[in-house]
Amino acid sequence: MPLSALTALSPLDGRYASKVAPLRPLLSEFGLMHRRVQVEVEWFIALSDAGFSEFKPLSEAARGLLRGFVMRFSETDAQAIKDIERTTNHDVKAVEYWLRSRFDSNAELKAAGEFVHFACTSEDINNTSHGLMLKAARNDVLLPALDKIVATLGAMAKRLADVPMLSRTHGQTASPTTVGKEIANVVVRLVNARERIAAVKLLAKMNGAVGNYNAHLAAYPTFGWEAFSKRVVEQQLGLTFNPYTIQIEPHDYMAELFDAITRANTILIDWSRDVWGYISVGYFKQRTVEGEIGSSTMPHKVNPIDFENAEGNFGLGNALLTHLSQKLPISRWQRDLTDSTVLRNVGVAVGYTILGYDSLLRGLGKLEVNHTALAEDLDAAWEVLAEPIQTVMRRYALPNPYERLKELTRGKGITKEAIQQFIGTLEIPEAEKKRLLEMTPANYIGNATELASRLS
Repeated sequence: MPLSALTALSPLDGRYASKVAPLRPLLSEFGLMHRRVQVEVEWFIALSDAGFSEFKPLSEAARGLLRGFVMRFSETDAQAIKDIERTTNHDVKAVEYWLRSRFDSNAELKAAGEFVHFACTSEDINNTSHGLMLKAARNDVLLPALDKIVATLGAMAKRLADVPMLSRTHGQTASPTTVGKEIANVVVRLVNARERIAAVKLLAKMNGAVGNYNAHLAAYPTFGWEAFSKRVVEQQLGLTFNPYTIQIEPHDYMAELFDAITRANTILIDWSRDVWGYISVGYFKQRTVEGEIGSSTMPHKVNPIDFENAEGNFGLGNALLTHLSQKLPISRWQRDLTDSTVLRNVGVAVGYTILGYDSLLRGLGKLEVNHTALAEDLDAAWEVLAEPIQTVMRRYALPNPYERLKELTRGKGITKEAIQQFIGTLEIPEAEKKRLLEMTPANYIGNATELASRLS
């Protein structure tokens, strides 16, 4: 059976392929090969500038040719590397051989061919490549998608800042809030989570087989290899240098990054479930889309599938991200290979996260506030005014305020008339009594409007 979207084992490469397309050139096998070529090229160019008598500085033409291999790297190039790997049975060595084969038409490069991959272990190339892959995926895809969600929710919070809504603590009626304030809560959490994702330093090393520059110093004993490697990592590749490693960069930064993404996803799972509930009780309606089917048998339904899909995909993403976070920092002695196969699933983990973002954004785009349902719920919950009444009673030292309001309201259906009759019996200043009598479930919202409106 030929490979196609219909036969793909992963829905990321099948049903949802178009939704995660921006990640494909970055976190795929192609993306890994592309970054390996980039690292090999930059290391080679840096070596030419190191001052070794055996390797003179490359001409500008040669440098342009080398960096052109990176800029114009194609699927044809990736397939050529894959073909070499069938013989070498080693993916990084295949990149080295492919690059050197491109030197045949340039005498200057061909003469220096033995300096390709000079003194490097495969992990010098792999760890820097993974750092570059994650940098591009985070900066170009993940953070912009998360920013769209933050911006969408932020606009909703301000627009709905003064729309009163009955709270539900423990699933029971509770002190009112506003729709905008509840959305603002999510926005602030997401902004903090986004900052944690963006702040993670992406580390890399170029220090040989066990992190001590053994081969490097064997070839050039007096050369400052550590400072040189740091310049390549930080100035040419744009990553952060890690001077202390085993054969692999220990992946602690990856764990930190994946944990930060997981935290943002968890916030969005919480929000997806809340919206699902608000739709269920009628606080939100969903705009219908021409031609869409809500239920195969019940024509009246508009199911909250976007929020359900978001929750499911965030859960899948978190399961993978959590495994990556817990597994990758563990390596037996100076190196085992268990991280290699696991790292190939980074794209899958981030892919499900991006798919969750997409589903959530589509769902948010269909939401409409049901002002009638919100108002009706509030008007049926006069018992929530027991809280402000007993608090004012405490201020004026009336006896047993909590107990008296508990007796009046607990487990009972309380009407506006019953509440106002009770207020009329209180021995408090008339101005305070008047203020309480003017209070309704819809205007007992504290400073919710202000909090939602002042989002930056």
